[in-house]
Amino acid sequence: MHILVTGAAGFLGSHLSEQLVAQGHTVVGADNLITGSNSNLDGLRNHPAFTLLNCDLTEPLPEALTQQNFQRIYHMASPASPTGYVRHQVVTLKVNTLGTMNLLELAQRAGARILVASTSEAYGDPSEHPQRETYWGHVNPVGMRSMYDEAKRFMEAAAMAYHREQGVDTRIVRIFNTYGPRLAVNDGRVVVTFIAQALRNEPLTVQGDGRQTRSLCYVADEIRGLMALMECPNYHLPVNIGNPDEVTMLELAREIIALTGSKSRIRHTELPPDDPKQRCPDITLARKLLNWSPQVSRQEGLMRTIAYYRALLVDPS
Repeated sequence: MHILVTGAAGFLGSHLSEQLVAQGHTVVGADNLITGSNSNLDGLRNHPAFTLLNCDLTEPLPEALTQQNFQRIYHMASPASPTGYVRHQVVTLKVNTLGTMNLLELAQRAGARILVASTSEAYGDPSEHPQRETYWGHVNPVGMRSMYDEAKRFMEAAAMAYHREQGVDTRIVRIFNTYGPRLAVNDGRVVVTFIAQALRNEPLTVQGDGRQTRSLCYVADEIRGLMALMECPNYHLPVNIGNPDEVTMLELAREIIALTGSKSRIRHTELPPDDPKQRCPDITLARKLLNWSPQVSRQEGLMRTIAYYRALLVDPS
């Protein structure tokens, strides 16, 4: 198939593009490189089945995209960490609203199926635990995360509106915390922050008392879930893709210190505003609909990720 991946130079977009090419598809990647990196696509450099276009999805789409007969569109483009979306607040709003509508209209014209990448942040600081797709969320609409949370909620509404009114073949995924190689070292997400600090024997900065939880999904499992959802017939409502193996941030810090053999200690810092206290997906729907569940344990995923950053930060030869 002929496939468009937006945000192709980002963490998830680059892994997704590689898997699609490995399966024999031709892939066009679109990215403006605000938070993505060309180095994430080194494995696809000069590959005849992959092309990268530098373009702004919030503007009218260039002919290089509109003249192609895409069969699938994965909309992965957006700053996705607090560091990224707080630094690029207006861009985050635009790519998830204007960019989403541009791509939904492209899908309509091409007759393509489109998957939009929403987020567990749509649940906000949840009062339901674990979070099911039927939970409507608890989001601060004017808080320091709202440019991301609310834009993703708009993305979901837009996908459903274009499906119901225009007949666009849409899929919506709510992505939970994902980790693995190619996360930017300075992007502020907890796994890569802890690993970098541990490899440098620096204090691991645990926010608040560290009892807040996250459920961490290794990137290979996440990509497998995205692709399964894209090919699932006739389902248009949101689907959680994440790992329900929940861990506190204090436990995670201790695990990473042990796995790296670091001399680091733990230092507690101030908790940021609107930080969710608990985050854990209910994946009953994904199991039933997609026959999907995560396969990589947290220990195995952390070991793979640590090996990548050890080579990057400690032994860069």
